[in-house]
Amino acid sequence: MQQKLISMPGRKRIALIAHDNMKQELSDWAQQNLDALRQHLLFATGTTGHLLEQSIGIEVNKLISGPLGGDQQIGAMLVDQRIDVVIFFWDPFEPMPHDPDVKALLRIAAVWNVPVACNRSSADFLISSPLMDSVHHYRVPDYDSYIVERTGNTKA
Repeated sequence: MQQKLISMPGRKRIALIAHDNMKQELSDWAQQNLDALRQHLLFATGTTGHLLEQSIGIEVNKLISGPLGGDQQIGAMLVDQRIDVVIFFWDPFEPMPHDPDVKALLRIAAVWNVPVACNRSSADFLISSPLMDSVHHYRVPDYDSYIVERTGNTKA
């Protein structure tokens, strides 16, 4: 598939997600990185968003709970380039009833070339990157060209 170059804004739109056993870890990380997070727009699945707002005291745009479709909401935002970074503290030792949703979210993030941190160390690397506070040009699938190639239809 062809790709196109797009720009990620300097003020990132960050999705914050955590499995139940990892919510406190994400909250602790967010408190540690509060100054950096204040510079960006935050989104979170339902329960995580409420917890974060209480613990860090800044606005978080809350979607519905992950098992109820919040992971898919984040995935749709990734496809539309409305989320720039995903911080997803997931528990590798706990089976999740909505595991297919989680895998789909991570797959969509990979397809659309979105940086993902799955633990505290990778989140530390992402939040401290000089790219977090600047415009970043990156490649995504050119779906419009793909449709034209496959169908000859110029309207995607």
